[in-house]
Amino acid sequence: MRKGLFLTFEGLDGTGKSTQIKYLAAWLEAQGHRVTLTRQPGGTVIGDRIRALLLDSKSSQLAPKTELGLMFSDRAQGIAEVILPALEAGHIVLCDRYTDSSEAYQGGGRQLGSETVLELHRVLCGNLQPDLTFLLQPPASEALGRARRRNERTHASTGTDENRFESEKDAFYDRVAAKYEEIAAREPHRVVKLGSGSIEEIQAQVVAILSERLLKIGPAII
Repeated sequence: MRKGLFLTFEGLDGTGKSTQIKYLAAWLEAQGHRVTLTRQPGGTVIGDRIRALLLDSKSSQLAPKTELGLMFSDRAQGIAEVILPALEAGHIVLCDRYTDSSEAYQGGGRQLGSETVLELHRVLCGNLQPDLTFLLQPPASEALGRARRRNERTHASTGTDENRFESEKDAFYDRVAAKYEEIAAREPHRVVKLGSGSIEEIQAQVVAILSERLLKIGPAII
């Protein structure tokens, strides 16, 4: 049985996941917890190479099933190299995206369906599930606008192109958002939805929800 706690953050790009994860990591460390941060795609040397391929606009010809396969290749590597060792060491793992993203983006957005995604998760990820998932849901137009502006700044300053998904049309993101809603309705015990609010308001909600969970768990991961 793993000793740590596995938390994930989900939502469209530009919802503020990275900001919330960094804040929560600092808060947890101040409480004396050992924390491991990671992301998907990416988070390992191999994963970062896969990420570059997946997110680059020049990869526009990737077939949906190829995209899904690469996402799970990255995920399996991240689990083996980062997530499981950290959980076994008693850390709280904070992961920016996980299988819910594949179900939403490839299952919903690419219309591959949930069944294929969940079967790959069972086989390639050993069905490892997060203990708690925060689903950030500000207005889609606001989030995507922020993500596109961020990617433009990054491309201008570093040459890194991570704009492939943000180039999708509104219908794609409507399907992604609908699938996230479906996941949250299916697993209300795990997925906590957080809507509009300032960065500080969302931070306060995340801390309050997690504090309540930690009290229920007790000293097992302290």
